[in-house]
Amino acid sequence: MTKRIQELAEQATTYIEPTSNSGEGWVFNKEKFAKLIIQECMEQVRGEYLPVLEDKEMMKDTHWDGYVQCGVDSYVAIREHFFGVEE
Repeated sequence: MTKRIQELAEQATTYIEPTSNSGEGWVFNKEKFAKLIIQECMEQVRGEYLPVLEDKEMMKDTHWDGYVQCGVDSYVAIREHFFGVEE
């Protein structure tokens, strides 16, 4: 497991004070972990195309149009598929 996945797993784990009729209170939230991984993937995609999109010189070269559009489309497709969000 990579260090980043371990960090995300820790973010998805919470400690709840045990009560008299319960045991140890560590709870791993699988849904939160999945969302964190998906968000991390979306940020990786965004991090690939955004610098090109923000570079005016690179954007003058039509070679990068498809690259940026592919990145944007991928980001939106992942977001809509997993979160059902349209911006």
